[in-house]
Amino acid sequence: MTERITVWLTPPGPNPWKVVLVLEELGVPYVIQSFKFDDVKKPPFININPNGRVPAIVDPNTNLTLWESGAIIQYLEEEYDKEKKLTCDSMQERQLLNQWLHFQMSGQGPYYGQCGWFNVLHPEKVPSAIERYTREVHRVLGVLYGVLQGKDWLVGGKCTFADLAFLPWNARLDSVLLTPPGEDPLTPYPNVQAWHQRMLARDSWKKVISTRDKLMDDQGLQPNGMPKGITNMKEYEEYMEKQATEQP
Repeated sequence: MTERITVWLTPPGPNPWKVVLVLEELGVPYVIQSFKFDDVKKPPFININPNGRVPAIVDPNTNLTLWESGAIIQYLEEEYDKEKKLTCDSMQERQLLNQWLHFQMSGQGPYYGQCGWFNVLHPEKVPSAIERYTREVHRVLGVLYGVLQGKDWLVGGKCTFADLAFLPWNARLDSVLLTPPGEDPLTPYPNVQAWHQRMLARDSWKKVISTRDKLMDDQGLQPNGMPKGITNMKEYEEYMEKQATEQP
């Protein structure tokens, strides 16, 4: 019997939920070890991932501890997707899946993250940085728009791990770009919008986002990941320093 994989995560960030989403899709048993962002550089997590970033997994079935979301997804596919639910048959298609996963990790994730940082969390407005990263977000969306012309999925005519890897960050796009309420930031990219909606409708994502919302609420966090009442990273750092000095 397959033992449960432990997924270490802090609930605000999108990257851990890529891993949880793949676990859900594959039906692999897992348990979430949720903790506060304040503790990513402290034991016990720093002993699991010396880089102090989430997610990380501990798999008792193979005696493997692994971090970096893309590496974890590739591992889960190799070890647990024997029926090829989220991958393809041919060598060429499998390499294209890896290509898109790496594009998500090197393109979408970093640029969305920096755009969100300078739009929301940075204590000072830096117009040149906001302009640069907003432009890069739209460049990434333009790449996806082009490749999705005339098809529903990135590779192989089916939903794969490569498609799903883009979902958590695109689900946060309105807060990344500070889109006005009631507007959809994907409207200028209709085939990306339709692709995104197909993934939002999956039962696996509905379960994932419900779990995330509960864990966020348990920690008293706002949608941007900051504790309620905190508006930027400078205030958050001051908050964490105060919490540290008050601990016995």
